[in-house]
Amino acid sequence: MATQTAPVTSTTATLSYDGKPVTLPLITGSEGETAIDIQKLRAQTGLVTYDPGFGNTGACRSAITFIDGENGILRYRGYDIAELAEKSTFLEVAWLLLYGELPTPSQLRALTTDVTRHTLLHENFRRFFEALPKDAHPMPVCAAAVAALATFYQGTEPTGASLHESAVRLIAKMPTIAAYSYKHSIGQPFIYPDNRLDYSANFLHMMFATPCDDFVVDPLLAKALDLLLILHADHEQNCSTSTVRVVGSSKANFFASLSAGIAALWGPLHGGANQQVIEMLERIEAEGGDVQKFVDRAKDKKDNSRLMGFGHRVYKNYDPRAAILRKSCVEVLGRLGVNSRQLEIAMKLEEIALKDEYFISHKLYPNVDFYSGIIYKALGIPVNMFTVMFAIGRMPGWIAQWLESRNDPDNRIARPRQIYTGATQRAYVPVDRR
Repeated sequence: MATQTAPVTSTTATLSYDGKPVTLPLITGSEGETAIDIQKLRAQTGLVTYDPGFGNTGACRSAITFIDGENGILRYRGYDIAELAEKSTFLEVAWLLLYGELPTPSQLRALTTDVTRHTLLHENFRRFFEALPKDAHPMPVCAAAVAALATFYQGTEPTGASLHESAVRLIAKMPTIAAYSYKHSIGQPFIYPDNRLDYSANFLHMMFATPCDDFVVDPLLAKALDLLLILHADHEQNCSTSTVRVVGSSKANFFASLSAGIAALWGPLHGGANQQVIEMLERIEAEGGDVQKFVDRAKDKKDNSRLMGFGHRVYKNYDPRAAILRKSCVEVLGRLGVNSRQLEIAMKLEEIALKDEYFISHKLYPNVDFYSGIIYKALGIPVNMFTVMFAIGRMPGWIAQWLESRNDPDNRIARPRQIYTGATQRAYVPVDRR
């Protein structure tokens, strides 16, 4: 697996507390980002930092993904996301995230073969799905299934060559788990993986084929899905990635750590945002399609209408992934012959928001969720499966982050501090005297 480049420790920062200076080292990353190393702050001063949501806290050093939110930059291992989206495949990007370099032709062929041969699930998994309610949301189903893999692949934690096998196994089985969860929900028989198909085409086949009909996957649609998976593959220390690292820091099981990431991704403020975009577009359409009226309501603090798919915790510019998906969205709908009223509404929303001073001043630009939901819906993916698609794409990034944290000599079990605000010490009062 890839190794990190050691950060440069250069100058220091001085904190003044109680009239005394405290000198702390500065760490500078390869792209110039500088952090104050506060590991010894509490030992020297008794102080801890207070940072709700950890928005200003560097929890780790990582050589995987670089984001410059102010300038709309996203790079995997130094490669610009737009270039990877145009020229690579999802499995090629998966190798890049795991090993730090683009694969050679022989390495890519070997990875493709390994993934293809590991897509099957143990037959006992049929009973696992059958035990769950048919109306269960697919995200907890997928989280439970990934955790259950630990019962099928027991033993010591993966090390050495088995790290590659464990990573391949999970990347390979995730689409099968997702497709099975969908088939179970609609009462259709499971479709086995087809080793003649590539990664994305195989998933679409498992989702929509039936034993009684031939189903041919359109290469353009499979390519669009592959693109979406690339764009979702990693995104630095977001909520779900941090969850994978935190759970992994306790030396928890590999599959348990990744299952925790799926659970975190399920939240509507994280992976569920693209579902909310579709629901917003449906609402605007149902109310007559007056986009300007909806935008005005979204700006009104007294109205609870929200413009979904705009703005990002990190990006204060146009999300580079949204720009890539905009083109793909038009291509997919054109191939399917879909005259989407929702796409028209989405385009109008983008046009208005990019010119409106309110959204400009608040730096609310389209993000990846804005167009991904439209593409997923055009592909026939049910709305409640959107976040599952996100999880399939994010799996290589989660695994890369988990492996990196395991190899980090500074990695410790996660244990944030708190600022206690409860009652001070008081005496116990017997129940008959209260």
